[in-house]
Amino acid sequence: MLFDEPKKKRIRAPLNEENYRWVRARLAIGENQHDIAAELGWNQGRVSEINTGKRGDSNQLSLL
Repeated sequence: MLFDEPKKKRIRAPLNEENYRWVRARLAIGENQHDIAAELGWNQGRVSEINTGKRGDSNQLSLL
């Protein structure tokens, strides 16, 4: 049956400064927020928050 198989747990990248820097670098080269979020297993809203400085250290924006 289709419903007897256990659900596989989705793998998501952790929300940490290292990943925030990586996301900011990819945004800086013009990559789409949707593509970045899909690769990390995040909601696109988290990438948007990083882009606007609402999540992570907004001072890191100047390091790019």
